[in-house]
Amino acid sequence: MTNDKVESTTSERTQSRHPLEPLSLAEIERAVEVLKKQSDKITATTRFVSITLHEAAKEKILNPSNEVISREADVVLFDNGTNSCYEARVELENEGQLISLEHIPNVQATMTVDEQVECEQAVLRSVQFQELIREHYGIDDVSRVMVDIWSSGYYGEEEERTRRLARPLCFVRSHPNDNGYTHPIEGLRPVVDLNLMEVIRIEIYNHYPIPYISCEYTSDQVSKTRTDIRPLEIVQPEGPSFQINGYQVSWQKWSFVIGFTMRQGLVLHHLTYDNRSVLYRAALSEMVVPYGDPAEQQARKNAFDCGEYGLGCCTNSLELGCDCLGYIKYFDANMCTSRGELLVIKNAICLHEEDVGILWKHTDRRLNNPEVRRSRRLVISSIATIENYEYGFFWYLYQDASVQFEVKMTGILSLGAVPPEKKSPYGSLIAPQLFAPYHQHFFNMRLDLAIDGINNTAYMIDVEADPDDALHNQFHNAFHINKILLETEKQARSNLCLEKSRSWKFENSAVRNGVGEATGYKLHPGDNAVPLSSSKAWWRKRASFVDYHVWVTPFDEKEMFGSGNYPNQSQSDIGLLHYTEQDRSIVNKDIVLWYTFGVTHIPRQEDFPVMPVVTAGFSLKPSGFFDINPSNDLPKAIKKTVKECCEN
Repeated sequence: MTNDKVESTTSERTQSRHPLEPLSLAEIERAVEVLKKQSDKITATTRFVSITLHEAAKEKILNPSNEVISREADVVLFDNGTNSCYEARVELENEGQLISLEHIPNVQATMTVDEQVECEQAVLRSVQFQELIREHYGIDDVSRVMVDIWSSGYYGEEEERTRRLARPLCFVRSHPNDNGYTHPIEGLRPVVDLNLMEVIRIEIYNHYPIPYISCEYTSDQVSKTRTDIRPLEIVQPEGPSFQINGYQVSWQKWSFVIGFTMRQGLVLHHLTYDNRSVLYRAALSEMVVPYGDPAEQQARKNAFDCGEYGLGCCTNSLELGCDCLGYIKYFDANMCTSRGELLVIKNAICLHEEDVGILWKHTDRRLNNPEVRRSRRLVISSIATIENYEYGFFWYLYQDASVQFEVKMTGILSLGAVPPEKKSPYGSLIAPQLFAPYHQHFFNMRLDLAIDGINNTAYMIDVEADPDDALHNQFHNAFHINKILLETEKQARSNLCLEKSRSWKFENSAVRNGVGEATGYKLHPGDNAVPLSSSKAWWRKRASFVDYHVWVTPFDEKEMFGSGNYPNQSQSDIGLLHYTEQDRSIVNKDIVLWYTFGVTHIPRQEDFPVMPVVTAGFSLKPSGFFDINPSNDLPKAIKKTVKECCEN
């Protein structure tokens, strides 16, 4: 990351770029200056939680005119001195103007990157903490201790209503470059007031010895690495097939705008194929990671990584040849620190092409004329580190007009300690005295659909066997589809059903294909999970988006997050369950698809010391959107002479 000063320019105009492109550094700087000059709410204790583009009204984007679309910023502020949250709107044209400033009562804004760093420092300087780790574990050198900020959540306690809290987890390094996560300090958990930036108490649980297992993963500490891997190079001698204009991308028949926010990270805007709209906005709305161990040290672990930490703020600077391979275009992420200083994450987003094997093939044996087309996809990706875990977010666009989203989970398990010769019934023993609790990961996607236009209708598609009767199904082999119109939000709440090969289709009844049916796209779910915690669990009361895999709502620009605007220490559901209780009509409307998918992680010893990637996601595929295979027009690949391997 870099901290750079950028001069504001009053000549910066919206026409030079797409209205949905993310804020420039100059615009972020201008928003900060406007708030400091025109508001009395910016004090020494005020933090800038996020500064994000205020996205222009959808009709202005989809029906462009000569009207200048004003650039505006949405700002979330939090005052540690008064424990108060504010939302501001700032016009960015010329010298800028404060449009509005509103107090949002009884909420805790997302924790900032600065607070995460300051929280660790607060724990390490706590005299009580120093005394306890010396007394219980014989640790004299506090500089060897690692402190990971963890959200406090809400469990019905009064202080969680009135204070801005964190409940860190602590580990200790055996040497300066050690993998400290293998040495958890189980049994001591500080509670930090982030407004005071002080440890207000330290909770003491069962005392378990620290497991000093040595297991490294960095290249300089692995004792022996493989020597039989030869270079594999991706070469595009004529350059890539994509074109870039600012944050606007076109690739073959696809076009879209790359966005980025401090809370959500990577966003795709205005996605079209052959000038036909498919998605207006697509991004991760929220995620939650609940752990299944009821022990006091582990039971409160259920991180809402978007709303509590901010995925964008935790995004990595990607490295060529490591995170991305091939002919790469990078995009920076422009943000600010919580004190309003400019912050740039270089190379936050990666764009490149990949060969992904055969797209389609057929050989007519009579003519002996094999026809094969290789599949190429465009990859738009970013990776975020949330303390011990890494999450890679990958959008794939295919030549057959399919869209795929994939999360790649890796990093280091959140480990705990057990007594010698003991095992936990709620986790996997990874090494002597070291266990990894069972846990789940749930992701909620907000997909603002625009299938051939904004007015769409949702259907649930079940595949069902015909009645087993001699008259209509004499060979006992018949099955059909049951296409169910989803008329209201409550009816649309639904789950996967393997027995019925359930899928969901979204159509535009105003546009017809070659056989006279409405054009559409279909949601193809991938692997998934259901929550294993009781519905009485506090985290589930705050994360209603896990209750169903599929939700459909009419578009509302104020409904952006599956867990609501402020899930940090939220006391009840303020998200999808709350939205859909209105039970609004969703037939032939501007609708939003919310899809929740999850992974149940039963850790393996092979996930240690660093975890191989686990993937989960979904696809959107055209279903009647075209009259024929849209990739039928791909040119035949040019045959290349290659060296034959493994010659005798």
